[in-house]
Amino acid sequence: MPSASFDELRETVLCWIEEDRERLIAFLSAFTAIPTPNPPGDTVLAAGFLLDHLHAHGLPGEILAAKPHLPNIVGAFDGAAPGRHLVLNGHIDVFPAGDAALWSRDPWSGDIADGRVHGRGVVDMKCGTTASVWAYGYMHRLREHLAGRLTLTCVSDEETGGTWGARWLLETFPDRVRGDCMLNGEPSVPTLVRYGEKGTLRVHIDVDTPGAHAAYVHKSANAIEIATRIITELYSLAGQITDPDAVPLPPGAAEAIDAGLGAGASAILNRTTVSVGVIQGGVKINVLPGTCRFEVDLRLPPAMTHAFLLAQVEEIMARHPQARLTPIWTHSCEPTRSDPGHEMVGIVQRTVEGLGRPVPVPSVSLGATDCKHWRQAGTPSYVYGCSPEGMGAADEAVDIDEFLHIVRTHALSCLAYLMPRNA
Repeated sequence: MPSASFDELRETVLCWIEEDRERLIAFLSAFTAIPTPNPPGDTVLAAGFLLDHLHAHGLPGEILAAKPHLPNIVGAFDGAAPGRHLVLNGHIDVFPAGDAALWSRDPWSGDIADGRVHGRGVVDMKCGTTASVWAYGYMHRLREHLAGRLTLTCVSDEETGGTWGARWLLETFPDRVRGDCMLNGEPSVPTLVRYGEKGTLRVHIDVDTPGAHAAYVHKSANAIEIATRIITELYSLAGQITDPDAVPLPPGAAEAIDAGLGAGASAILNRTTVSVGVIQGGVKINVLPGTCRFEVDLRLPPAMTHAFLLAQVEEIMARHPQARLTPIWTHSCEPTRSDPGHEMVGIVQRTVEGLGRPVPVPSVSLGATDCKHWRQAGTPSYVYGCSPEGMGAADEAVDIDEFLHIVRTHALSCLAYLMPRNA
């Protein structure tokens, strides 16, 4: 194996990223400009864009898909010596753009302006996925200096639970994609490195009554009124703490979490949250509604289980016989955590500090990522990404300097993890 020190290779990688600055920005812009809203979830064009890039640079990569409109890209290569297997993961699908009239520019513009790249999904998570793709490429150029194996997974279907993306890959090709450690670039704030995430319990609730003319309220209960009562009771479940010490925060963590995610973020880390995301009911103002459907997102603190929270939801439902509960198990997941003392956490922290930024604090995430699937498969999984500012809202945009910082951090963290043990 050719002899080169980590410091020498580190400087090489940093020089490459600086040389590629405009190409990296243009890549992220073009990637963002390819619409991949989920639903409907069609990522064929964007996956083709990524695969073309890999092949144009002589990088291994192929499409693995359970469904034609949900392609997943997987590539891998070995270093010059045996070693550990690191997996890079990012997703291609993004939130829908919503009402384009609320945006200052085309949601799919990919515009480069005011030191930012603009467009739906650039934060969540085409910034992070781009970092994975380019880190994979830089490490391939250094493979004769590395030990072990590096795998890239760019998946579809993350925004709807990962059934045909990460979970399908892990169930179908476990030996190829599970790895010894996984690094993900979901938006997480550059002052945090995330080692776990709250759980999700998502449900549909349907209310059915006979319905009637609005003047004949004696004929039928109002489905929307019943739904309103249930919603009020569900919100009473918010704020529960099963174990206040379930995720003890190291000194300064609460401040870092609130600074990055907004005041109050640290306070809900160990508490349940409830959000009604969709309500559908009624046909006309003077028709008493006979049906109402609503969808609820409940987030579980790390020490809670689905069984515990679902029992409380079912207790509420028992008081409303006109209503029917349907858990959405494909979109739900128990809380997951990896070891906050894992080597990768230290690698990311040292890398960020070496780049002149504050040392990121280990934290559990409020939101869900595909890391949950790797953790459930037994693979320690960690997240380091850009700020979530604008994520899921109109005028989503990522700061270019922050984007380049994420690229540097992922590339150098890969290098540190894959260096030969005696180097």
